[in-house]
Amino acid sequence: MFIKHETLSCILLIVAYVVINSYCIQNFGLADYRSTLINTLISIFLIWLIIKLGRVRYYGLVKVHAPKKYLYFIPLILIATVNLWGGLKINFTVGETLFFILTMINVGFIEELIFRGFLFKMMAKDNLKMAIMVSAVTFGIGHIINLLNGSDLIPTLLQIFYAVALGYLFVIIFYKSKSLVPCIVTHILINVLSIFNANTNNTSYLIPLFIIIVSVCYALYINKKVKVA
Repeated sequence: MFIKHETLSCILLIVAYVVINSYCIQNFGLADYRSTLINTLISIFLIWLIIKLGRVRYYGLVKVHAPKKYLYFIPLILIATVNLWGGLKINFTVGETLFFILTMINVGFIEELIFRGFLFKMMAKDNLKMAIMVSAVTFGIGHIINLLNGSDLIPTLLQIFYAVALGYLFVIIFYKSKSLVPCIVTHILINVLSIFNANTNNTSYLIPLFIIIVSVCYALYINKKVKVA
């Protein structure tokens, strides 16, 4: 049924995830055990679905061959550290921090699978360029839901812009290497380390700019230097 109605299935997956995760944020917060439990169940469901479809490799859950071609993903490491630039701050209790980290691990995994794995692979069969663009843009636009969750306008707009750039980089890595693992790991690290962000004004605009520049430049480098695996 999933393969027969793949387009509809992908759309429903994305809509369901956005609605469910928004509900969790609004009603429980990301540092609550209920958000962790719900997102963990979504992750388990997606893993079961991928195994059931026999598409583990198809959706990129494999290691990267020849990482040297990708400069050993050093730019991704730099991007993953941005939340530590303004210093470290413990914003929650030990229990809340644990649940936040577990939730963010699931969120990074889920979002890479549905935006890069399911959505991109579904569209790439018919139009590769459109698939790349849609995967990147929808990932960025999806963050507009944060406005409904109480975030301020300007920070949310900045987040949308750098999420589009990051989404573009991730989809290029997935397309070229056939592995989603580097994207999942980086996404998880960005999310997890956000809990220790001191939120200083000195880095509030520098970080989005850095992510955009590094993401676009790294993606262009990979696009030019690396052949499709």
